[in-house]
Amino acid sequence: MLAIGLMSGTSLDGIDAVLVDIVEGPFEIHELAFDTQEFSKETKERIKKACHPKDSTTPLISSLNMELGQLSLEACQKVLAKANKTAEELSFVASHGQTIWHDPKAKTGVCSSTLQIGESSVIAYGLDTQVVDDFRVMDITAGGEGAPLVPYAEYLLYHSNEHTRLLQNIGGIGNVTVLPKQGSIEDVFAFDTGPGNMIIDALMDHFYKKPYDSKGETARKGKAIPELSQRLQQHPYLMQEPPKSTGREQFGEEFVRALIDQYQAYPPEDLVYTVTDFTAYSIATHYQRFIFPHYSKDEIEIILAGGGTHNDFLKERLQHYLTDCSIWVQEQFGYSSDSKEAVAFALLGYATLTGKSSNFCSVTGAKRPVILGKITPKPYN
Repeated sequence: MLAIGLMSGTSLDGIDAVLVDIVEGPFEIHELAFDTQEFSKETKERIKKACHPKDSTTPLISSLNMELGQLSLEACQKVLAKANKTAEELSFVASHGQTIWHDPKAKTGVCSSTLQIGESSVIAYGLDTQVVDDFRVMDITAGGEGAPLVPYAEYLLYHSNEHTRLLQNIGGIGNVTVLPKQGSIEDVFAFDTGPGNMIIDALMDHFYKKPYDSKGETARKGKAIPELSQRLQQHPYLMQEPPKSTGREQFGEEFVRALIDQYQAYPPEDLVYTVTDFTAYSIATHYQRFIFPHYSKDEIEIILAGGGTHNDFLKERLQHYLTDCSIWVQEQFGYSSDSKEAVAFALLGYATLTGKSSNFCSVTGAKRPVILGKITPKPYN
């Protein structure tokens, strides 16, 4: 069956769309086409504003929900055209949506909550197909963090009898999935490792009007700010025990504004160097605290995915902190680093439609496995 997975993450690059062919019995998945519907500068600013508690408004979120639904529809249409397929051939679309707020522990409100927008009805109507979205809410209702959800797909595609695999995604936020050697679903665990590209991208936009640090070239020109490095390495999130998740609420606009204000005496490239190094450090220190004590390093394979795989300097800093570890990228295993999360949500949508639970309690902390997502049906006959 043909399906489209949609992913829009904390990096705010745009909406990733992947067209896959899911083969049943025995299960296989084949990627047919991938594309990204990039956000305009204006859309990106509206999303940032909607995510900010002091700047956001109800009319803004309501309108943005429909706007992102339309952009999601266009992303689907582009990836179908790229593969020379039609909407009539689709079985379903699975959409993550754009996270506006994520507070699974009710730190800022009466109830635990999460909010992803990007109206599924717009997608369903435009393609005359069913859409699965809003995956995180059921897990939070079951007592979980609502994240990470990608481990379901990672287990299907990557579990190994020879190696313990650490699947490290570096998007706006970094997250790792641990697939123990010869492990079962119950053995899988995962958590967010902290910021991925989020702080780096925000500084590049502020100082250079660029969306990201291409290949890490700006960071490479700088040097560490010792005081800031020490402060970042003592961030409370790094000490918190898994399961845990984070996002723009901790490492977003307010965090970056404070860095810029407090370290304005330093060259911008030094700030970019320091936060790039912090992303690498946050990944490595989580491994050292929560993973390496339990698994043999000789049997571990670290596999990177996400936009951070294109930042050569970031990868060098990660190898610096993990000197005795082998670090790979997904392409070396026959998969795409860029489409990984979109593929995962296509598989999550498939699980929803076939009545399978797809949250891992060992990952999210939920009380029980549950079927995730909400289904918007085909709108007309």
